[in-house]
Amino acid sequence: MLPDLTQYTWIIWLCLALVFVVIELITLEFTFAMLAIGALVGGLGTTLLGGPWWLQILLAAALATLLLFTIRPLLLRVLKRGGDPAKSNVDALHELGGRVEQPFVEGAGLVKLDNGETWTARLAPAHRAAVLAPGDRVTVTKVAGATVEIRPSEGSD
Repeated sequence: MLPDLTQYTWIIWLCLALVFVVIELITLEFTFAMLAIGALVGGLGTTLLGGPWWLQILLAAALATLLLFTIRPLLLRVLKRGGDPAKSNVDALHELGGRVEQPFVEGAGLVKLDNGETWTARLAPAHRAAVLAPGDRVTVTKVAGATVEIRPSEGSD
């Protein structure tokens, strides 16, 4: 005769919730936190109230899904609200000024940006006919890999 294992489902729900919490601590995206709450409240709660195993799974899944699509987006929005509004890395290069280092040959050359970096550059499609000499001011319009797309600056000095 096989023992009735349904009396131990509370241990399964606790272990599952613990695994979800550990994974959440690694990922920090609130996904597994919602699954842990679903396991604790839906699964363990139904177990303690004497619900059948299928109802435990159904309520845990329903609660976790509800939390994933309602509470998680709100938490992520609140978490990202206090972020640094200053652009950095490649985002900071857009509209940054610079000077031509080497003459452009067939629309490609080198520019030294105002942040001190030297980049391979090509002329933006709308400015292909522009003639740029060393020292001319340019503005970055786009970053494509390791190349910046530039246009001549309006107020060249």
